Amino acid sequence: MNTLQQGDVAPNFSLQNQHGDTVSLTDSLKNGPVLVYFYPKALTPGCTVQACGLRDSKSELDNLTVTVLGISPDPVAKLGRFADKHELNFSLLSDEDHAIADAFGVWGEKKFMGKIYDGIHRLSFLIGQDGKVAHVFNKFKTKEHHDVVLNHIKS
Repeated sequence: MNTLQQGDVAPNFSLQNQHGDTVSLTDSLKNGPVLVYFYPKALTPGCTVQACGLRDSKSELDNLTVTVLGISPDPVAKLGRFADKHELNFSLLSDEDHAIADAFGVWGEKKFMGKIYDGIHRLSFLIGQDGKVAHVFNKFKTKEHHDVVLNHIKS
């Protein structure tokens, strides 16, 4: 895995969200910085806790002009169920072929219960309006992710 670092130019992307609408990084950056967060699988406990923390922090993030984009390899229909079930108020993007995860360097070997497989590593990137990675969030607990992000942006 060759993960993007602070100062790197973020790869542009256009992906479908949970409503089937196309969302691009370039368009999202017009409003301010963008938090691109990668998560392994919708409707799982850790991913749900992380998403709900961001949902509950949306007004604070909006006040800081930060747009949240969640990316996983799940199909659009599953993202729709995830967003509806947990009343998520930001875009979840489908990266089924994990091309964007590859481009950000978050797709790679994982180990779980003795099994080795390829999947998404849970990382988040704050992308500045200049299109460059302003910060990489790689050390956090899912239930504290939103606080780690907010504390960094406010400091």
